[in-house]
Amino acid sequence: MTSVFKPLALSLALAAAFPSSTVFAQTAAVGAASSVVITAGRQAQAAKDVLADNVVITAEDIAKSGAASIVDLLQQQRGIEITRNGGPGTTASVFMRGGNNAQNVVLIDGVRIGSSTTGGATWSSIPLSQIDRIEVVYGPLSSLYGADAMGGVIQIFTKKGTGVITPTVSAGLGSYGTRKLQAGFFGSVASNLSLSLNAGHEESDGFSATKPGVGSSYNADKDGYKMDSFNGRLVWEISKGYELGASVLRSRNDAQYDSGAAKDDHNIGTLETIAIFGRGKFTDDWSASLQYAETADKGFSTGFGTSQIDTRQNSVSFQNDIRIGKDVLQLIAETREENVDSVSSGLATEGINGAKRTTNSFAASYVFKQDAHLASASIRNDRSSQYGSNTTGSVAYGYRFTDALRVNASYGTSFRAPTFNELYYPGYGVASNKPEKAKNAEIGVYFEQGDTQLSAVYYQNKATDLLVYVSGNDPQGKAYCPNTPNYSFGCAHNVNKATLSGLTVGGTTRFADLTLRASIDIQDPRDDTANKRLARRSKQHGTLAAEYAFANAKVGVETIYSGDRYDDAANLRKLSSYNLLNLYATYELAKNTTVLARWNNALNKDYELARNYATAGSNVFVGVNYGFK
Repeated sequence: MTSVFKPLALSLALAAAFPSSTVFAQTAAVGAASSVVITAGRQAQAAKDVLADNVVITAEDIAKSGAASIVDLLQQQRGIEITRNGGPGTTASVFMRGGNNAQNVVLIDGVRIGSSTTGGATWSSIPLSQIDRIEVVYGPLSSLYGADAMGGVIQIFTKKGTGVITPTVSAGLGSYGTRKLQAGFFGSVASNLSLSLNAGHEESDGFSATKPGVGSSYNADKDGYKMDSFNGRLVWEISKGYELGASVLRSRNDAQYDSGAAKDDHNIGTLETIAIFGRGKFTDDWSASLQYAETADKGFSTGFGTSQIDTRQNSVSFQNDIRIGKDVLQLIAETREENVDSVSSGLATEGINGAKRTTNSFAASYVFKQDAHLASASIRNDRSSQYGSNTTGSVAYGYRFTDALRVNASYGTSFRAPTFNELYYPGYGVASNKPEKAKNAEIGVYFEQGDTQLSAVYYQNKATDLLVYVSGNDPQGKAYCPNTPNYSFGCAHNVNKATLSGLTVGGTTRFADLTLRASIDIQDPRDDTANKRLARRSKQHGTLAAEYAFANAKVGVETIYSGDRYDDAANLRKLSSYNLLNLYATYELAKNTTVLARWNNALNKDYELARNYATAGSNVFVGVNYGFK
């Protein structure tokens, strides 16, 4: 038996060792908590009516995952690969359907986050302790969310609650000196006023982020991290159908990294969001929402001098939902301003300091539902003060053969805005760079009946004008970079084309007390210009998990598999395939009190997500949770 299938076979053998006896009630993973999806259409939709491929990660999924970080949690989902330069707390990226980190949009409670200089979310700054639910929607959503939604949208919902004020406390200890503590309370302080407050602290001594092969940056010391986070939300129901609210989130992650044998260097990332919002139902068929939000992605680092690069986004969004029978017409107007502040003693970042741009957007969508037919269409125009006007659109159609079986087909366009680094960073950015663009077509089959959910989706996303690092001239002598000494090593330029195609299959089912979950992605993320596979993306990756419930306890096994990847665009440095086995158990000590024990990488596999950067070996985590799951 090959090493690829050993952990899969072991998990099946362990699952089979537990006999099935009684019917197990539906959990949040396949029950009410996952029956509504908001992100796919910017409105609450029954999951069975959503035409975009999606995954919902519930509060229970998060609680029993024992994940060290949000990227470890996302790694367990279909259609997603991750890369990270060391252990939890270090720089990480999330790839959706072969797209890179900058080709995804990430929201927290409807507020867009991310760095305007590097592109994409700074995942190491997102605190898992504040998260209640995650929705992952695959495919192009620029026609609803604007720039960067080429691979998909990930929306994070923080912890909140209604009803009687309920406290929640969780604490845990694990390998590598890991300590976690979270406390908060949620509920209504009056009949028309709800409040949630939550604070968390986590830290780990860690392990060396680098391996000796990395060269002069290697340092054998431990690279740990400390993260403190806070989240608050207040919602006032003025009258029936009308409410005002405000939310705030702050997280600070201080992570060590290696830049030399005798150095103790740190990356300190701070994530801040604040939003004020109002919602009103003016008639039975017309509701609207207005939101003002500010976000900040701040980064301070030592090692090669000191550097402070802060990006800020201010946005206003006005959305109208108009019901026409069973259909919904949606009209959206938005404006977003991005700014950069940069101070550096070791890096020449003055080119991006003070950079800013404003994007004004208008969008319309229509969702149609009639008998066995489902359809949607959307169009959006984003006009930027820096890169001009871009119009994107999407159409989708679904047909129900039975209540359980549905077929979907869709086509959509998307784009990614050039980052401020790609535009203005000294010796790298070129101000004339334009957005990347893509066209995506897909077809999917979905089956849902009782405790069984199955899906198979084939997609093909063709991207043009991809921004990549080029050196000097092309083979025909065309100049890519400005002819100055500052660009002697090359620059960012729109030169590449890529095809991101693949088949993703997933499913869950239950046999009495035994629940099974599996997924497989077979993909070909290819740089068409160079005829090479895109860096750090495999051709196959998948998961297989089994969970058995009895009395007040659950035990489970999970496997994660990834095929080989290349660490570089030239496909010269190969990263070996890897497979991981995780084991976990939960036990309900009393009402609202649960104990979790988890053994990650139980087979102690040595693998790499980035060349010459270390990953965690066999490690354990034990925690207790009271109140909110």
